[in-house]
Amino acid sequence: MSDSDETSAARTNVVAVALDLFAQQGFDATSVDQIARTAGISRSTFFRQFGGKDDVVFADHDVLLAGLRDYLSRPHENPWQAVCEASITVFRHFLSDPELARRRYQVVRQVPSLREREIVMVFQYERLFDEYLRDSLPGIDPLDAVGFSALVTAVHNHVLRRLLRGERTPISLLRSALDDALRRFGVHPNAAAEPCADDVVVAVFPRAMPIAEVTRQVRAQLAD
Repeated sequence: MSDSDETSAARTNVVAVALDLFAQQGFDATSVDQIARTAGISRSTFFRQFGGKDDVVFADHDVLLAGLRDYLSRPHENPWQAVCEASITVFRHFLSDPELARRRYQVVRQVPSLREREIVMVFQYERLFDEYLRDSLPGIDPLDAVGFSALVTAVHNHVLRRLLRGERTPISLLRSALDDALRRFGVHPNAAAEPCADDVVVAVFPRAMPIAEVTRQVRAQLAD
């Protein structure tokens, strides 16, 4: 096991300990000293790794967000699909340890300040997708960018809540839901007809497809 793997495992252990204590005796009644002592680390180590009790609940958020920024900074043939794949990456993270995710869900539901922070976190993902689409599709209508970002985020959260409530929720369920979102928004990869191999190219697009996506697909086909 590499040093980074050991560090990640150690952080996950502290998170699990903290969530267990929050669930057993309440968020406000649990102290940082108690979490550190139960997890077998010092108080200073806890604050160095997490910052505070709120931070330990959402310890993976900053890591996930940084990973998505890195992913979206790379070239992608289809920006709309790239946003969907970023959403699937987040879901796959929670699916890797559903029991830990469910414990967090139960704790967050019981603490108003944590629910408020969760709302802010959701907005951060939505804003990241919105900014990425605006950068990747010059000329896109801002309403299309924010609308699609909000749709993908809402679909992801709906499917994720099913997982958190204990339902069997494979990744294929989210992929199917995101495919429907792409179709409803008019940007599914199969939404446009194949151009004719002739001097004149005739393209057919759904009326709902944003102009920026029409432009992107026409340019891609002409480049081929």
